[in-house]
Amino acid sequence: MTAGTLTHLDAGAVIPFGGDRFTTVPADLAAAFQPGDHLHVVQTTGALLHVPAAVRDAVEQQVDAAVAAFERLRAAECGPVHAFYVAFADALADDDVWSRITEANAADVARAESLGRSTTRLRVSDRMRQDMIDGLRGWAAHVQSAPASDVVSRVEHDDWVVETVTAPLGVIAFVFEGRPNVFADAAGVLATGNTAVLRIGGDALGTAQAIEEHALSPALESSGMPDGAVSLVPVRERSAGWALFSDARLALAVVRGSGSAVTELSSVARQSGIPVSSHGTGGAWLIADGTADPHRLSGVVRNSLDRKVCNTLNVAAVVRERADEFVPLVLAAADEAAAARGGVARVHVVNGSESWLPGTDFDRSIEVRRAEGVVLEPRATLLDAEQLGTEWEWEDTPELSIVVVEDADEAVRLFNDYSPQFVAALISEDPAAQARFRETVNAPFAGDGFTRWADGQYALRQPELGLSNWQNGRLLGRAGILTGADLTTRRIFARHENGEQHR
Repeated sequence: MTAGTLTHLDAGAVIPFGGDRFTTVPADLAAAFQPGDHLHVVQTTGALLHVPAAVRDAVEQQVDAAVAAFERLRAAECGPVHAFYVAFADALADDDVWSRITEANAADVARAESLGRSTTRLRVSDRMRQDMIDGLRGWAAHVQSAPASDVVSRVEHDDWVVETVTAPLGVIAFVFEGRPNVFADAAGVLATGNTAVLRIGGDALGTAQAIEEHALSPALESSGMPDGAVSLVPVRERSAGWALFSDARLALAVVRGSGSAVTELSSVARQSGIPVSSHGTGGAWLIADGTADPHRLSGVVRNSLDRKVCNTLNVAAVVRERADEFVPLVLAAADEAAAARGGVARVHVVNGSESWLPGTDFDRSIEVRRAEGVVLEPRATLLDAEQLGTEWEWEDTPELSIVVVEDADEAVRLFNDYSPQFVAALISEDPAAQARFRETVNAPFAGDGFTRWADGQYALRQPELGLSNWQNGRLLGRAGILTGADLTTRRIFARHENGEQHR
């Protein structure tokens, strides 16, 4: 066997992946690859991910600082951490600081719009600002009230004692879409003694750098926290995420987003031996059985389509026995949500369920506001049941799928077979049906109403680091909401009284 350093790529060269498949090097990649660059091969898809040396070096500098900061934090008291959260929150509450952040955000939004990109998650708002402030103040309170002892359990033997204690993980890496509020969320890692390196989507980089410059960095400095405790990768290139998630010094990689980008990032981390917490495909499901209250159903549909995020209503399943009543009700409620944005809803209907919609819905066109602008599309289109896992990434026109089922059990089977196994709700007045639903639906988030409750800040009063679906399996030892309080490991200490102890 011959091993060496990769210094070049040849166009057409065969690259094996997945054990029994191969892909070939495209000419543009071969021309771009230089000595010092890295190449990652995604073993599930064969995608070839090119990381230029300059990008890798920029990422390594941030991880270097985070590793050094972690070593200092291990001996730190809780006082500086508490002071950091207070100072960070106070900075965001300062109108002068916030005006600089909103100015940077306006530039980011304008740039994204000029490129035809989505801005629904990118725009900052007064509500986002307040949520960030509340989250940081919540972490300050958490640190202040945390128990002095980190002992989880204690087992006493005749002449020796075993204690299980919590310990921080280390450096946590985040790659997330253009949502500037994740800065406040990710700062939660400090509450449990960890450090963080963040890479934000290129569209939001200016906003993130403004938050770092005017709020985060001053808070770190004034509180006496080490440089690099929370830092931002100052690189717009997408390859920065691949470089970050392949650094073996990471304790955990957290990726927020959807689609192929999450798959690629997760694969890079796993192939590098780094544990991953990933949230890929989103979209909530709503099931209405024969006992569902129409008023409740209408409100849930309308309020679960208020904006497009991961827990937005994506699929509505109604039982056949009340489809004549429920399908028009779902359409009307979706249109109410759309009317608040100045339009009507876009609908996808599973083959076999189309007879419950007005025939004109398939013939008439509506204005749909996409990231690239306003386009004319049919009000309703057909799709196969296998496509129910599609998450509709709408910009300003609410969009959902509708399917008519025989009963709630069939709807649950469709959810378990085709959905990303994320958020599910059952509208039913039957307690036995609710109990059966919770037992059989393979979802980490299950409820009986509004789907958008699945959120760390909203549900648990803790800023979330990310949400995880069960598309790639269930999670070990934690809920689908990852918060800073979850980022600990366990150490086991033994205290021996007898020097002659033996087994």
